[in-house]
Amino acid sequence: MGSKETSSTKTSRTKTNIKKTGTRKTGSRHSASKLIANKILPPHRRRCIIIKDPKHRGEWTELNFMSRVTERGFNVSKPWGDSTRYDFAVERRGHFLRVQVKSTIARQDGGYIVTIKSGYHYYTNHQVDFFAVYVIPEDVWYILPAKIITILRSNFLLAPRRPHQKYEPYKEAWHLLKTGCHPASRNADVQAAKRLKIAAHSLP
Repeated sequence: MGSKETSSTKTSRTKTNIKKTGTRKTGSRHSASKLIANKILPPHRRRCIIIKDPKHRGEWTELNFMSRVTERGFNVSKPWGDSTRYDFAVERRGHFLRVQVKSTIARQDGGYIVTIKSGYHYYTNHQVDFFAVYVIPEDVWYILPAKIITILRSNFLLAPRRPHQKYEPYKEAWHLLKTGCHPASRNADVQAAKRLKIAAHSLP
């Protein structure tokens, strides 16, 4: 009888050990899945892709811009040739904006340097309405009104991870394009056109 009880005791111990081992394996699987999940980028971030060739990188950035702006309900057109100082005409409800697209991967002082010249020439308000700047390593767009960029006479710094940075209000500020395309935001142009029309009719 004693030997039977001993064998039954061994059997129960073996079953218990099997259960514990199974529990440990399951726990390790869960912990592994957590580690994998933690490495997945957040939904709003894309995996960083750096194209080495500057020309190809610029073309890829333009395609990226077209995709982002179309997702937000705009129509986008690219002028034929290289004579214009802007890259795209963005249209909404019959109103157009001229947008110059740029990108940067040049790190400096905790941010990224952006070049604002085209060749040896600076941009003016008469040539561009907005600048769309893509900080590629951070997957962040800045929508910058031309009036705050064309007054600069040097490169400027964008720091997406720095709180209260000067250009923070313009980070992912796609709504500014909608405002710029709104008829109410162009009252000055409308009033000027009306004055010209009145002056033309008053001529002898």
